[in-house]
Amino acid sequence: MNAILARERATFRLERVRALAGGVLETAQVTFLLLIAERWFRADPFQKGLLQGASSAGLLLTPLLVSAAAALGWPAQRAAAGLFAVGGIAVLLAALVPTLAVFLSGAGLGFLCVAATAPFIATIYSENYRAECRGDLFSRNIVVRILASVSFAWIAGRVLQADPAHFRGILAIYAAALMLNAACAWRLPAVPLVRSAGRNPLRAFRWVRQDRLFRLTLISWMFMGFGNLMMFPLRVEYLANERYGLHLAASDIALFTTIIPNAARLLCTRAWGRLFDRMNFFALRILLNTGFMLGILSFFTGGGTPGLWAGALLFGIANAGADLAWSLWVTKVAPPERVTDYMAVHTFLTGARGLIAPFAAFACAARFGVGLTAAGSAALILVASLMLAGERRPPAVA
Repeated sequence: MNAILARERATFRLERVRALAGGVLETAQVTFLLLIAERWFRADPFQKGLLQGASSAGLLLTPLLVSAAAALGWPAQRAAAGLFAVGGIAVLLAALVPTLAVFLSGAGLGFLCVAATAPFIATIYSENYRAECRGDLFSRNIVVRILASVSFAWIAGRVLQADPAHFRGILAIYAAALMLNAACAWRLPAVPLVRSAGRNPLRAFRWVRQDRLFRLTLISWMFMGFGNLMMFPLRVEYLANERYGLHLAASDIALFTTIIPNAARLLCTRAWGRLFDRMNFFALRILLNTGFMLGILSFFTGGGTPGLWAGALLFGIANAGADLAWSLWVTKVAPPERVTDYMAVHTFLTGARGLIAPFAAFACAARFGVGLTAAGSAALILVASLMLAGERRPPAVA
């Protein structure tokens, strides 16, 4: 027991430092990469879709990366550290060479690498945190990440509003945050990856066929995730692009896409962490889906500033729990030795829908308008919730 607690404490301390860097990086994916693409490079919708889809491409690659790391005998933390380091170099290149092509490729590769660490990090949490307090420990470090995200979003918004050319300094800070992630991940207590029989890198998908509940949850998550991911990039587009009539300043865009949602996350994260450890997971997922659905409708169809405030708050409240649910849910349904495989399947499917969703979002908004697009996304999330309504599951896998 003392050895288990020592691993847990060491992991928690390093994850707290990594959470600071993670909060800074979060502002890139939520706000500033798309804002830089829109305001400085005048990127077209397809180019912005490529940028937004980079993280999804990283998730799509996770089964291959997990298979490769296991074949090489790398422990989970070494594989994660390597990905963070490659991402840091790529983003630094984007800061040093300020052209659209290098920005799209460097920033895209950087956040592809961040996303690709997900199965390795989930495996570390599964092995190094006890099941009865996993959600609570995770939520404590999310609080640190939120504080870092809000603080950096406010500073970066002011800096870019004063002079958009300062985006190169913002990218350099993102590169430094990635390297700090790499250093912390490298020092985490070792967690070996289980080598599965066979060489097929997609062999983890056999559990989809064999585990009915896992399969049902993945299908439901596909509906919910597609609806949510469609509207995610449209938040910045809706606030920044003149065609929608708002064309807000950079600091105001940061307010509605980062600061307000993260303030709500800050207030609710610890509560969601405790609920994750104690509440039926499927009831929790339906509750989160409802928050996302109402947030989308409020933000895009609420009519002016009150709707933006309500949508940003609801998104933040739901996202506080979604951080936990997305990162840790496989620990609820997978045997410990299969957590990496289950997470690789989950992240692969997240990447698949994430690659399509940004392009679908921009195309639907251009053809049907942002209001109808939001209504369609809300309908998908409702379908996802109805699929899970009858499910029951014990709160945790021992």
